Order: sequence, then structure tokens, then C-alpha cells
Amino acid sequence: MYDVIIAGAGPNGLLMATELALAGVKPLVLERREEVDVSPKANGLVGQVNQALDFRGIYERFAGTTQPPTAVPAYPFAAMTLGLAGIDRNPMYVLPIQQRRMEELLAERASELDVEIRRGHEVRSLTQQGESVTVRIATSSGEYELEAKYLVAADGGRSAIRKQLGIGFPGITDTSFVGRAGVVGIDAPTANQETGELDVPGHGTLRPMTFTRTEGGLFAFAMFVPGQFRVTFLEWTDAEVPGDDVPVTFDELGAAARRVLGAELTMHEPPDGVPAMLGRSTDGINSRQAERYREGRVFLVGDAAHVHSAMGGPGLNLGLQDALNLGWKLAATIKGWAPDGLLDTYDTERRPVGERVLMHTRAQLALVAPGPNVTALRELCGELLQDKANVQHIADLMSGADVRYEHGDHELTGRFFADRALHGDGGLTRFAHLMRGARPVLLLMNDRSDLADLATGWADRVELVRAQPVDHAPPAEAVLVRPDGYVAWAGSAAEGLERALATWFGVAQVRA
Repeated sequence: MYDVIIAGAGPNGLLMATELALAGVKPLVLERREEVDVSPKANGLVGQVNQALDFRGIYERFAGTTQPPTAVPAYPFAAMTLGLAGIDRNPMYVLPIQQRRMEELLAERASELDVEIRRGHEVRSLTQQGESVTVRIATSSGEYELEAKYLVAADGGRSAIRKQLGIGFPGITDTSFVGRAGVVGIDAPTANQETGELDVPGHGTLRPMTFTRTEGGLFAFAMFVPGQFRVTFLEWTDAEVPGDDVPVTFDELGAAARRVLGAELTMHEPPDGVPAMLGRSTDGINSRQAERYREGRVFLVGDAAHVHSAMGGPGLNLGLQDALNLGWKLAATIKGWAPDGLLDTYDTERRPVGERVLMHTRAQLALVAPGPNVTALRELCGELLQDKANVQHIADLMSGADVRYEHGDHELTGRFFADRALHGDGGLTRFAHLMRGARPVLLLMNDRSDLADLATGWADRVELVRAQPVDHAPPAEAVLVRPDGYVAWAGSAAEGLERALATWFGVAQVRA
């Protein structure tokens, strides 16, 4: 019997598998597709997830560098520029990377950890019994059953598992617009093949990974390989749209560009034989959240738990941190040291975060709609975004830096513990490097032998590290950080530390 079966080999399912494997738990990943999906999906990672993945060394794989994530000086909010250079804490870390490349690298990491991935194996049904879940799996050669202690549904927004469990998925579907997209070639002088910038008459120089709103619609684009541009046009229109059986042509895409941008944007087949993958969407944008993230021994992560507009690029920031939150809690339960109720905190912590993402993506979508009233509202928002406090608020919201799972006596409690340079017995290091093993870390930043002695009761599951910040004063005498990077406790009182250790990491070992 497997410890955990994971349905779905997208980024969320694969990260979940690596988290469990790091904790010594045996997962099995089942993916219904025979081959890796190469259709355009997410175009990058935005926000706090970059720091969280740095804690596992995965950011290095994605970025191709050993340097930590860096924040960008500006980022779009509802197709308006959010100037970030003047705020006190810039949380907008951005890494352009296509989803299929993420999946390739995460699958490599899973293989290194001996995770089994079965492609062409689709979970068709499930039954729960007292201590396990039985899933029925369909393949091209027939069906079979497997049993596991837990099942994680990472099977997307149309999750068959969520539907079978009868978990409601309330929300809205906005069908007021049509979308057209594709991977195209754009020649000079319109396109700068080195920077990916486009020079569009009437709009000036447009930077990749940005949105341009006009009274005709919305234009977004990115360049990941020189000469290959991923373009998207959204139009709010009542005009008749060709049916799904009519393929999208470059003429249709060019006409959409003229309507949205009011200018010619000559597009053609991308270079090097790359498929254009032109597409048209009339299904609208879903903005929905599952009524609950858990049903018995089955958990929902990523799009199976929530779907929303792509405005601001929050999808993987939300979904991957679902996996990081749930992974260590599942492992602790399977290993036998989880305190009562630990698995319940997955829903209580992550659902409010999902609600915040639905709120700000809906707000952004409303702010890019056409019409003079919306234009006036955008002018007002533009004035408000000249205030540093407002910019900080929006940046924290979009990045997830405003997430605080619980409130304690210390300001750090419940918040993500950002990376910092440390100096300890082993010399210089970064806090991110201390988290590579996916274990809780108790960081002692003052000479408190009593706290160190107390923590020995949890030495089998909590790493004890003595180190000092290099560039600033310690934010607390000691900080207890969960495997997902969030602070379980910060302060100096031994009774507070003992209570936090027991609350999050179970009963202490009996000391001889």
C-alpha cells in the first residue's frame, strides 16, 4: 500500500510528491495524459513562492543560478504600473519560466527522490474506508485498483475527484469576452529579439510580461525564447464568434490586434518549426473555490481547490504553497508524530488565502473592462497608487506577503520567515539553505542554552541551528520555522517555545 497517491503530474502534484519523499514518505503520482502537456499555460512564478522554492533548492533549478530571488522594480496591477522601488519591503519576486519547463525540472527532482510517476493512468473513482482510500485507475490496457493511506487531488479545475466527493465549487463564470492567443513570430523593428520588447504605434515600447488595456480590450505578451512570442488578446464583445470547429488564423489574430491596440501587429509562424498553437476561448474565466479542501482522507490542492483569472499571475504562487503547506502535515501524520488536528489546519490556513486571491483577481479583471466609467475608476486608482502605503498594501496582497496564519505575541508568528544571511558555527550561510531538508528549524540567535536544552525533546524532527544575522539585529532571540517557511513561534520565553513545539510537532521524546 502506498502512503499517498497523487492524482495529477502538474507542478502542484509533482511538488507535493517531492515534499513527501523528502520526509521519508512513499508517494505515487498518477497522470491521465500519456505525454507531457506542451500547450501554453503558466508563464512564470510571481510572489512569495519564489522564496519558498528557494528553501528547497528548486528555485535554483528553475532560474539556472545559485543566486537568491530578486524583487522587480515594477509590476502590473490591472494593467497599471505598480512602482515598487520606493516601498519599504518589496515582495514582488518574479521568475519568467514556462509551465512545461517547470514540470520537466520537477519531474527530474522527483526521479532523484525515487518517486514513481505513471503517465496514462487516470483516477476514475474512489472509495474511502477507515484507514485508507481505494482508487480505481483506467489505462489504455484496462483498469486496476490501488490502495493508499491518503489521496491528493491535483487534477485541475475540472477535478473529477472533487466532483465525485460532492464538494461544491461555488463562484462565477465571466463570459462577457472572447480570448485569442498563440505562440507567434514578430519581426524587427516592431520586436526587439533580445529584450522581448515591442514597439507598437500609439503605445510606445511595451515590456514583456505586462498588460495593455484599451477601450478595445486587453493585450498581454511574453517572450521566453528569442523570436517566440506568446500573445493574448481579450475583447469584450457581443459580435458573433466562429465556432470551435473553425481554426484560428493569423488573419483573425491580426484583426484582434487592430481592434484592441488600434495598430498593426504583424504576426506569423514562430521560428524553428515551433507550433503556433493558435486558439480561441469563449468559455470565459472561472473564479471559484471549493467549499472545503478536505473530505476524510482526500485533499484538494491547486486548481482542484480554486480557479481564478490569471491577472497578476497568482496561480502557482497559490497552488505550490498549497502543496508546501499540506506536504509536511501529511508526512507528519503518516510518520506518527503529528499532533491532533494538524491535518485540519490545511483547510483553515489555505482557504482564506484562496479567498484573497479570488478577491484581487476579480478586482483586476473588473478594472480592465472597457467603458468610460472604468476608465475614470482607473484614473482614481492611478492617483491612489502614488501613495507608498497603498502600493505596499497591493504588493503584499498580490505576492502573498500579507498572509499570516495565526497571531501570537511576536510580530513574526504566523508569517513567512524571509531568507537572510547568517553567520554560525559553520561560517556564512543563508537561512534558505537550512530549509533544504524540508524539516522544521529552531533558529537560536542569542545564547539561550535553556531553549536549546528544551528542544532536545524534538531533536528527531526539529533542526537546531545557532546563528546570527549578518546585516542586522536579530528579529527575536529564537524563531521556530515550519517546513513550509512559516513561523510557528518567535520570542524568548521557554514556555512559549515548548507550547509551540507540542502544538505543531507533537509530543516530545522521552529523555533518558
